[in-house]
Amino acid sequence: MALYVSLVNFTEKGIHAVKDSVKRSDAFKKMAKEHGATVKDIIWTQGAYDIVTVIEAPDDETAAVVMLSVAKLGNVRGQTLRGFAAAEMQKIVDKVG
Repeated sequence: MALYVSLVNFTEKGIHAVKDSVKRSDAFKKMAKEHGATVKDIIWTQGAYDIVTVIEAPDDETAAVVMLSVAKLGNVRGQTLRGFAAAEMQKIVDKVG
């Protein structure tokens, strides 16, 4: 499974309903699972981003479906980064000339 990190901000709609944020995160986990992905962690943060999520998905398309599905609800917007665990990164750097 591939690892994806999403840096997320509340939209105006999302901040108005911030009290439902934890409840919405449970629904997000369920929706991700229905698409074949696993939400490994959701962390609410201070600073440039309101939330950081870590998701495992079988491929880029699945990760995109999960993040677009949550974004279309209008509570959050974000950017998703492909991440690499240490073992994956070692395989990559072993190929560096």
